Amino acid sequence: MPQTAQTLDAAAVRSWCVRALDALGREREEIDAINVYPIADGDTGTNLYLTVESAARAVEAVFTEDAPDAGAAIRAMAHGALIGARGNSGTILSQLLRGMASVLADGRDGDHLARSLAAAARAAREAVAHPVEGTILSVATAAADACDSGGSLVTVARGAYEGARTALEATPGQLAVLERAGVVDAGGRGLVAVLGALVEVVSGEAQVRPSSPAHRPIADEACGPDDGPAGPAFEVIYLLEAEEPAVERLRARLDALGDSLVVVGGDGLWNVHVHVDDAGAAVEAGVEAGRPYRIRITHFSGVTETRERMQRAVVAVVPGEGLAGLCAGAGATTVLARPGEPPASSELVDAIRRAHAREVVLLPNDTDLRHTAGAAAEQARAEGIRVALIPTRAAVQGIAALAVHEPDRRFDEDVVAMTAAAGATRYAELAVAERQSFTSAGVCQAGDVLGLIEGDVAVIGQDLTTTARTVLDRMLSAGGELVTLIVADETPPSLATALERHVRETHLAVDTATYRGGVGAPPLLIGVE
Repeated sequence: MPQTAQTLDAAAVRSWCVRALDALGREREEIDAINVYPIADGDTGTNLYLTVESAARAVEAVFTEDAPDAGAAIRAMAHGALIGARGNSGTILSQLLRGMASVLADGRDGDHLARSLAAAARAAREAVAHPVEGTILSVATAAADACDSGGSLVTVARGAYEGARTALEATPGQLAVLERAGVVDAGGRGLVAVLGALVEVVSGEAQVRPSSPAHRPIADEACGPDDGPAGPAFEVIYLLEAEEPAVERLRARLDALGDSLVVVGGDGLWNVHVHVDDAGAAVEAGVEAGRPYRIRITHFSGVTETRERMQRAVVAVVPGEGLAGLCAGAGATTVLARPGEPPASSELVDAIRRAHAREVVLLPNDTDLRHTAGAAAEQARAEGIRVALIPTRAAVQGIAALAVHEPDRRFDEDVVAMTAAAGATRYAELAVAERQSFTSAGVCQAGDVLGLIEGDVAVIGQDLTTTARTVLDRMLSAGGELVTLIVADETPPSLATALERHVRETHLAVDTATYRGGVGAPPLLIGVE
């Protein structure tokens, strides 16, 4: 039987963030698809993902210390969500987490969790200038009401989750725009995913996911001719350092300027979100209140180009400095993935912006980055950049894709050619086991050399060269024309020489290309095209 938790300790908070991020990653596109309120701009799932990603990174940071206490982890989660909140729903979610943290700092059993959910729902409503039923606010209130009698941690978490699911299904009957589109509220759907992740952590049991939307609504489906004006032209978001009296004056000023006003935070740091026609006036109001920074202004119909962009660029994630130089030499903008430190969506978005192109091909080169890269691509598209995400799973696939990249041909044709080249490249990696563990190839011991083919352990060996030869032979047994070897700086140079000789002697008509991976790359990466 799965083991249930009695209190929400630091490890559970960390796990909650990880599971919530994974859940939102899986459901991000579906949530984006049903986003019709307050603006049908299809980014609620992406915004919630980016908000929770910021919370998760903040929690990971406290785990660099020895045995962080639960209070520190909870405060980090709330603070990370606050500074990384995106969009209307992301900003509200950050306030929900902040409201929970204010109570969970004093205790983390079931009764405290119930009280924290009630505090969260109240705090979120107070942060929204004009609360509307049938939104994430209704779902949060229902979650709190469903568990207000308290109980064990698992009982409260399950009650909140079931209450939220029931409230989510009722949202179309509360908000006409949802009923017309035939969807539930997107922000509420995201909150259900976050609460479902909490139940998984404390109960050890997976939760049933909500059913997918019946169709992909667009603005025209959600907004009929009788709906009135399309709404303000700009979304303005910024962090603000200010005292509370100044923030109260700011709320009144922004409320007069636009709609969808949400101001969350406290203790001198606030996250401000508003939809306005006069973006400059919204920022000026923040300057009068305190010090605004991380200012983001998005035009709902797309970003106006302020300077000439190049037509097309490639952004690639690479695991070593040598590969970064190789890809940069081929014209790509690179993002370095250090061991144990995968890049966040914000880093990928920054790289896409840094490429300064109308069209961008994104190569994540890692299976675990698929959700992160998807969220980054969606965010960049919202800024008016055309982004194609090729789901490359290893650096050698990215190199193969980059090799056939031709910026002068049509975008779709270029993406198809790069995707085909990546898909035709089988990949493998050598790693050294850090501890005894069970693998698909048997039990390995600490110090064993593992040969992973397509992500699964296929060979367990005692030394790099012998294991690499075995892996190569298995890969070439299915045929191949070109072997690509990427060798880390820490790997003996003799390994590449031995493998090149082995290919020449045992696999006729197969060419070999060797590159230096640099510091931080895996010992050996192998690609077979």
